[in-house]
Amino acid sequence: MQNSPKIGVIGSGRLGTALARQFLKAGYEVRIANSRGPESLELLLSVLLPGAIATIVDEAVVKSDVIILAIPSHQYKTLPADAFADKIVIDAMNYWSPTEGVIPEFVDEENGTSEFIQSYLKGAKVVKSLNHVAYNELEEHTLPSGDPKRRAIAIAGNDEDAKQQVSELIDAIGFDAVDLGPLSSGKQFQPDTALFNARFTAKELLAKA
Repeated sequence: MQNSPKIGVIGSGRLGTALARQFLKAGYEVRIANSRGPESLELLLSVLLPGAIATIVDEAVVKSDVIILAIPSHQYKTLPADAFADKIVIDAMNYWSPTEGVIPEFVDEENGTSEFIQSYLKGAKVVKSLNHVAYNELEEHTLPSGDPKRRAIAIAGNDEDAKQQVSELIDAIGFDAVDLGPLSSGKQFQPDTALFNARFTAKELLAKA
């Protein structure tokens, strides 16, 4: 797609792979990286992600316009923070204390996890999204724009232009984006909330928020 943003996916687990597949299907250039290096992704690309570009994390960040974080949340401090300056970052991570242990900054009841990601990636434009839909449903629940049953995906962020671009990307992969406000609003669709893993249309999601 000419003049379309280049997508970088950090994380090659189920969520990262599902998102990479959806953006490839929509015609975007997609880079994918993990902590183990591009050689570890050869089989994944040949079977599930033909057309994606396997690379290292730093290069995925530098060569992409929009970077999706799809790694376990406790790994966020391994990211090269300075490389994210001026980049749009979609935080699709969820904090799972039973598997990740207690991470003090993520159990702060007054702040959402994405606010800490923003404080770490100081120069980035962080948008919380793509975290509250199961990875398989990102492929199974897509519908064309205008369909009354189209599922909604929430977004939250402090940069209006970044949110607009993320909304367009969400639309391109078959969902309606619903802007819930500033990044602090991301708390509304973290795990253990009414919006998490629940299927709503845009109107229903706004009513629940």
